Amino acid sequence: MSKEPKLSFKQQQLIVRENAIIDSTNMLLAQKGYDLMTMDEVAADVGIAKASLYKHFPSKEALAAAAMIRLMENTLAFVRGLDAQQRPIDQLRGVLQWALEIRMKGGLPTLPSENTSLRDALMNNNRYINRLLDLNELMGELIEKARADGAIRKDLPAEVVLFTIYARSCDPTMDYLRMTGQYTDAQVTEFLLSTCFAGLQ
Repeated sequence: MSKEPKLSFKQQQLIVRENAIIDSTNMLLAQKGYDLMTMDEVAADVGIAKASLYKHFPSKEALAAAAMIRLMENTLAFVRGLDAQQRPIDQLRGVLQWALEIRMKGGLPTLPSENTSLRDALMNNNRYINRLLDLNELMGELIEKARADGAIRKDLPAEVVLFTIYARSCDPTMDYLRMTGQYTDAQVTEFLLSTCFAGLQ
């Protein structure tokens, strides 16, 4: 069995710096949104020159794409690690709960779908598309199992259920409820989970 080639110190430094850049980008995207986030802010937060930032990521779109790829990889790892003994509906609920808790900590960037240059950058990024397709397939399998169990209405198309769960993970209701200060983060998470999976009835 061949061993992975050992990375040089310089290569390790580059990886550490890129991880720091993506961490900062995730935080700023979650706090300010894509349109208000600037490359200057990312560079300042990481503590590097703007020119150094551009050596890693040639544009704001490329930086946001890297953040979304990281998010996809983390989400895929979580979904693949779900307890197979759990009911499919509970696994789906667990995915949304995980996403909401990550968002509470400022680690879940949401990107504007109407920004065409960003959308094009994501749609032309094979790493992003491949991970998105993998995630959709895994989630689709869970949705079909939950429908077969009678836990999800069979008249709802699988993509409607899938995108309802995705949409709830970036629901602005969370921000509003947290801003009021009337509810704990755990209560807000439970409100979003229960309205998604149990409805309003």
